[in-house]
Amino acid sequence: MGGSVARGAGAGGEESGSAPGPGGPDTSRGGTGDTTDTGGSAAPTASESRPGLPAGKSGAAGEAASLAARDGAEDGTDGTDGTARGAHTDPKVTGRGAPRRPSTALPPGPAVLRRGAPRPAYVPGRAHPAHEGQFFGRERELKALRGDVERAGLNTISGRKEPRARVLLIAGRPGAGRTALAEELTGQLRDGYPDGVVRTRLTEAGGEPVPTERTAREILDVFGIPTPPGAGEDELSEMVRTALSARRVLLLLDDAVDAEQVDPLVPDNPDCLVVAVAQGPLTGIPDVRPCTLGGMDAKSAIELLATFTGAVRITVDPQAAESLAEECGGQPAALVLAGGWLAARPTASVADVAKRLRSLPHDGARPVGDRPLARAFQLVYEALPGSSARILRLLALAPAGLADAHTASALAGCSVSAARKTLDDFTAMGLLRAPADRAVDGQYLVPGSLVPLLRALMQEKDRPAEVQLARARMLERTVRLLHSCRAVTDPDGSPARKRLAGLPRALRFPNAAAADEWLRSRQRALLASARLAVADGELDTLARRLVAALVRALAAHRGTEAAAPELYGLHQLVLDIAERRKLYREQAAALLNIGDLDAQTGRTHDALARYRAALDAGRAANDLYATGRAMESVGGAHQDLQDWQRAADWYGRALSQRLSRGERADAARLYGRLGTVHTYAGRYGEALRNWRAAVAGYRRLRDLPGQARALSEAARVQEYAGRPHESLRTCQEAVEWARLAGDVRLQAALQLRLADTLDRLGDPTAARLHRSAADLLLGTEGSAYEIRSTSAED
Repeated sequence: MGGSVARGAGAGGEESGSAPGPGGPDTSRGGTGDTTDTGGSAAPTASESRPGLPAGKSGAAGEAASLAARDGAEDGTDGTDGTARGAHTDPKVTGRGAPRRPSTALPPGPAVLRRGAPRPAYVPGRAHPAHEGQFFGRERELKALRGDVERAGLNTISGRKEPRARVLLIAGRPGAGRTALAEELTGQLRDGYPDGVVRTRLTEAGGEPVPTERTAREILDVFGIPTPPGAGEDELSEMVRTALSARRVLLLLDDAVDAEQVDPLVPDNPDCLVVAVAQGPLTGIPDVRPCTLGGMDAKSAIELLATFTGAVRITVDPQAAESLAEECGGQPAALVLAGGWLAARPTASVADVAKRLRSLPHDGARPVGDRPLARAFQLVYEALPGSSARILRLLALAPAGLADAHTASALAGCSVSAARKTLDDFTAMGLLRAPADRAVDGQYLVPGSLVPLLRALMQEKDRPAEVQLARARMLERTVRLLHSCRAVTDPDGSPARKRLAGLPRALRFPNAAAADEWLRSRQRALLASARLAVADGELDTLARRLVAALVRALAAHRGTEAAAPELYGLHQLVLDIAERRKLYREQAAALLNIGDLDAQTGRTHDALARYRAALDAGRAANDLYATGRAMESVGGAHQDLQDWQRAADWYGRALSQRLSRGERADAARLYGRLGTVHTYAGRYGEALRNWRAAVAGYRRLRDLPGQARALSEAARVQEYAGRPHESLRTCQEAVEWARLAGDVRLQAALQLRLADTLDRLGDPTAARLHRSAADLLLGTEGSAYEIRSTSAED
């Protein structure tokens, strides 16, 4: 329950509003396999509560929950609307023939293009704009950019070797075709870069710069290079430069905000090439080669229009076509919208749309260069039916600028099938894109050039309460999909699978593989959704449920170790909410999870600070379990720092609390940890007393393997203390308990321990007998493991 402490075996750490902490039980830092459940369905705070709503829900979140059943029923009306229909692959590789579209933004997240890769498949039933796969004009710019690649740099002219990759800059307004030109250039150059073309976007859909740390992780992920959770920008940027130093890669950085975003990612390898797309200059990057874009020439603009209208409408009135291109300022984004308007009206002439554009009022407050796109968008928007116009406005809320049928369905409160048809219509009109490297998995990209216009319309047309309700519905739908995604991994007949069977068809995955593909392809959007929900501050209960569901889904499909970098950020989000709402129990759980991840990656001092903060939060919550866990973790951090005295002190405090609460299993484990640190400190008498106490504790628990291991460690201490005969007797007793426990591998390892002791006592014949016994137990020679203390090596 929310706000309570549940202790389930084998969960692997605390649960900061989410799923088990990464890495499983961590005996070196106090991980006991217990779970602190502080998220899921936590009770709302007073500031979130509102009478007349379901228990545990409030405001827009409560209304979203009350609409969930209706939405689910609508989702299930179409038998083909199952989630699996959209759960296809999210290819990282696209071929030389991949579509290159004018004025289209790269989808968020990196993609790598390699030579000889296949063209993305056509998706049946999806509207593909007529211009997709074609590129128009910009011959002069392309020639100049290709020339800049070959032109000698300042270092080469002065006789020095180029220390870094060359940076080409394509600058221009959003909608000017910057990304399309960059894609065309990379398509022409990719054969010279055998390790591929890595593309990533440096700006969020809302205009916020993407942190360099996140971009670096995504680039490293393309090459399959694991990244340490919680690593900082400098460390990850260095990892990127190291990875690219041994590769010949073309790096396309789309929509950069400034030079500070680009410079850390430039490889220290002159065999690589960086193509950056930005609105202005990248001051501070040496020897950058800029190419500034204006409007398209009239001939190319008319060719683009002809892909929508057909040749006849252009031929009968070429002057009107030139006039329309001029009204659009030669901007590809505006031309695409005008062409989409004409494509939807086969009887309309080119002169009609040019006249309509001229009749639209000028917005004097808008920069002159932005007016053509704004007017073309206004023309298309005002022609939409009211329901479609509302969906389009609400797509400004799509996380990471990516939307699918479920996102649109939840935002608008309509069925999934209706939402999918509307999104296809928007794509045909040029209002959405179907990104080439994501075209087969049901996602649509909201062009970055249109997001400010959509946000302005949403603020003007929709009441804040309606927008908040739409956002809450979207989050609620995402939570339900994540629950379904995780539940499908449970065994048949489990309670989770039974609940899954009761969900509408559109919210169910047919199998774990389909759920895994859905989670992988939408991971960036899901993480963005969690960040936006936490930043909003008004939907904290839903935000906590979303983070909890996402952590559980990632842990179920990828494992806590593989998903550790993402889990680190999610635990940070839980911590943000807990600190804002003064939820001390959740704060303690989040800090413990983050501390465990810091400790696993060697940042022991950072982990120690987290554990101390968790201890303070646990005390503020009066949560004895959290404080005990934190004290043990503080001891583990001091042990890692080889501060044996402080480690023993903190373990002793944790032991006292466990004993006072009658937690005998935890107490036995802590006796062992105390024995370990005393052994390291050379205090063999204290170490032996604690190991004997651990043996007694395991005996009372009837834990035979634990008793055998504790006896083995006691024998080790006796040997260190110069008492080999006592060590031999203790080890023989441990072998017997291991035999009674039926643990063959433990028994074999203890036989080898006995053999080593007998060698040191000068009895090689008996030692050989015990080694032979170990070999017989295992069936293969030398495969036994050595018994070591629970947290350290000799």
